[in-house]
Amino acid sequence: MGSESHQQARTANLNRDTNETKIQVSLNLDGGTLEPLPSSSHFRESKAEAKTHASQSSASQQVRIDTGIGFLDHMLHALAKHAGWSLRVRCKGDLYIDDHHTTEDTFLALGSAFTTALGARTGLTRFGYAYAPLDEALSRAVIDLSNRPFAVIELGLKREKIGDLSCEMLTHGLMSWAQAAGVTLHVDCLRGDNDHHRAESAFKALAVAIKQATARVQGREGEVISTKGVL
Repeated sequence: MGSESHQQARTANLNRDTNETKIQVSLNLDGGTLEPLPSSSHFRESKAEAKTHASQSSASQQVRIDTGIGFLDHMLHALAKHAGWSLRVRCKGDLYIDDHHTTEDTFLALGSAFTTALGARTGLTRFGYAYAPLDEALSRAVIDLSNRPFAVIELGLKREKIGDLSCEMLTHGLMSWAQAAGVTLHVDCLRGDNDHHRAESAFKALAVAIKQATARVQGREGEVISTKGVL
């Protein structure tokens, strides 16, 4: 109990500002409280923002997502919830063009925050895998905190869009996250008729796999889980 209370908090607070998007991320890999986001002229705190649909608070987690794309918010909410994260994301992107920059940059920012929060990749399970169903859909996710970015994403989506999010951007977004997070990632939807179900089951599987891979291993503190001795 005492050792757990003295474990270093795995948190990150990130700003990503480009000509295409303005993004802020606050992440705690172990849930609990979040560092407050810095004030920004690009974002105005308001009661309306506080009531965003992708918002949930409990004794163990705080989740609040606002990217301007509803289905993207929904997927990131599911990812954070089932990974056990506390997560705050807000983005102002050039949605008057399309959803590409907003989605890609959000995943890149989240991947960078993940890397920062994770810190030295020592004393961790390192590998994680999970299956997650959603009604008729079933997905599998396998992750390695390898520090060698690589991703194979096969969601098998048939629709052009789910809500206002292009289906191709789900694949591209996960690949972008793997790149910035420094992980090897395989995500496959194995079956399913409904594209919403296929995508959501994939994100839930990924969340559970991440939670497993990032778990601290008691007694192996400071150890690099690799035959090379380095990740």
